[in-house]
Amino acid sequence: MGALSALEETLENRWEALWARVLDKEPVEVLDALRRECDDNAVVCRAGRVMVPNAYDVELADEVHEQLSRQGTDVGQALTDSLSRHAERRGYEFAGPLAVHVARCPDVPNGRYRVASRVMEHVSVDGFFHAAH
Repeated sequence: MGALSALEETLENRWEALWARVLDKEPVEVLDALRRECDDNAVVCRAGRVMVPNAYDVELADEVHEQLSRQGTDVGQALTDSLSRHAERRGYEFAGPLAVHVARCPDVPNGRYRVASRVMEHVSVDGFFHAAH
């Protein structure tokens, strides 16, 4: 591991430790679940190229969503940044632009959160042009 990668990993671990202290471990568990979802759905396309889904849905129980919202952190952006760094360290390529959508869900199975992934199709510039007119 290069010095820069080691520094990035150290900074990320400290960031996660801070979240764990401030927010009672929930965000670290969500981050771990998000990373597992990415790892579990990795597909080797050819030697040296590993593709992973690019769209992730994180459903949070009401109390977890409220707790994270109170902190004033953009949870979706923080999770996106963390997952992007994880994929970079693993050498993964996303199947398109990365998106992590965070939503409130009162009926998650474990009472705290649920994570799912999928491949979201690319949207072309022409599609945006036609939608605007």
